[in-house]
Amino acid sequence: MYETIIQSARLLAETVIREAGQICKAKFDNYAELRTKDEFGDIVTEVDLLAEEVIIKRIREAFPEHQIHSEEAGIIGEENDWLWMIDPLDGTNNFAIGLPVFSSSITLIHKREPVLGIIYEPLTDRLFVSVRGKGAFCNGHQIEVKPTANLSKGNIGWIQGHGVQNDLAAVALRQHIDTSFKRMLRLWAPTLLWCMLAKGNLDGIVLYNSEGDDLYSGLLMVKEAGGVIVDFDGNSFTGMKDEPYLIACHPDHKDQLLEVVRAGLGSQR
Repeated sequence: MYETIIQSARLLAETVIREAGQICKAKFDNYAELRTKDEFGDIVTEVDLLAEEVIIKRIREAFPEHQIHSEEAGIIGEENDWLWMIDPLDGTNNFAIGLPVFSSSITLIHKREPVLGIIYEPLTDRLFVSVRGKGAFCNGHQIEVKPTANLSKGNIGWIQGHGVQNDLAAVALRQHIDTSFKRMLRLWAPTLLWCMLAKGNLDGIVLYNSEGDDLYSGLLMVKEAGGVIVDFDGNSFTGMKDEPYLIACHPDHKDQLLEVVRAGLGSQR
């Protein structure tokens, strides 16, 4: 039964995320409505809502008993073993200012563990798929996290929650990472950073208290691509957590990246 659900869910998610992505692509540089949705200045456009509506409708038709948590619609359905997490437009701020860096994300959670992650980047037509225990793929080709000869000359992604933008420890850590590596990359579309790491185009990610509907598809993508994900204490990250503090990288680089993070946090003590 479990495998049947996963197979059906994968086929559905791959289809509907392309449909949602095409809505985003068609509306890029052509959207009509924008509003601020919270005190942190995060925004939503009609494109978020249109893409979300398509995804939710199809999931509810196929899996009416499953709970859904979506970026804009919130919680739909009763809590049970199965949970869908949807971010119809990850990178809305980029989208709104005409920056072509955004994606759509769908995750299926079973008993608080991500088992299916689908991320679609419509402008490049890249479809990233990960299934627990079966690897990670980009447009059907298996991808993997890659080591680098010198991590200090590598590129590290930074993901930070809206609510802690001015947190003094976060500011200090961010600056320390920026000066410890070749480049610190902030895309404001976290799913694409996770995909870059999984694909071998990024050397690590540091995440500072950023939990959302886009998180777990990326975590599964990196894990299935052979990456390691640990918290700031070095413990393996599993399940779900409201306020995660994480690093992700090739296993060979875990200790070095942890050392840099701890040094950056230590500067505030």
